[in-house]
Amino acid sequence: MSFFFRPTILATAGLMAVTACTTTDYSNDPNRQAKQGALIGAIGGAVAGRVIGGNNDDRVKNTVAGAAAGAAIGGLIGNNLDKQEAELRQTMGSNVGIVNTGDRLIVTLPQDILFATDSTAVRPDLQSDLRALASNLQSYPNTTVQVIGHTDNVGEASYNQGLSSRRAQAVSGILISNGVSSGRIQSFGRGEDQPIASNLTPEGRQQNRRVEIVILPNAA
Repeated sequence: MSFFFRPTILATAGLMAVTACTTTDYSNDPNRQAKQGALIGAIGGAVAGRVIGGNNDDRVKNTVAGAAAGAAIGGLIGNNLDKQEAELRQTMGSNVGIVNTGDRLIVTLPQDILFATDSTAVRPDLQSDLRALASNLQSYPNTTVQVIGHTDNVGEASYNQGLSSRRAQAVSGILISNGVSSGRIQSFGRGEDQPIASNLTPEGRQQNRRVEIVILPNAA
């Protein structure tokens, strides 16, 4: 093996070793995604730094510098997501699902509690969760927000597609009316195309009828 490849291999091996040493269960760690983000950012930064090129010494320096910069950025994003997730859990109802993947937050609201059957009007008594979400989004302005409507497979697919789009737009409208910039929000309808459970049971179909709000940190 030539020395040409050794700096990248050594850097990657070192980062993998760090990752291996940090496989602790962070399910109860409020900073788990900050740690994961730093590790992922370090790996990505090391690879990017290596690709820049130059002689062997430059490649080593670029790899190390890239790893450090990537770790800092990834850790900052992960830390912000951890904080935002904790604040959302404090202010939103128990029917709302919140998942932190390390690079985004996914807030899931069952359509059955938001809308009457075939309706696209959010029930007034259930808009408090959306107001709390809007307030949270204003506290973390450096994000893009995707509002995605989903249905089960009952009825015509074209109708379900339109219904999911209108419901996503209705949720987006409430976020905007409560202070979230319209420029941050992207609204989509996915109809019955992305189920998360079986459509063969009432329980599964109920899970598939949902609105997801995906919070994506913007690049620094």
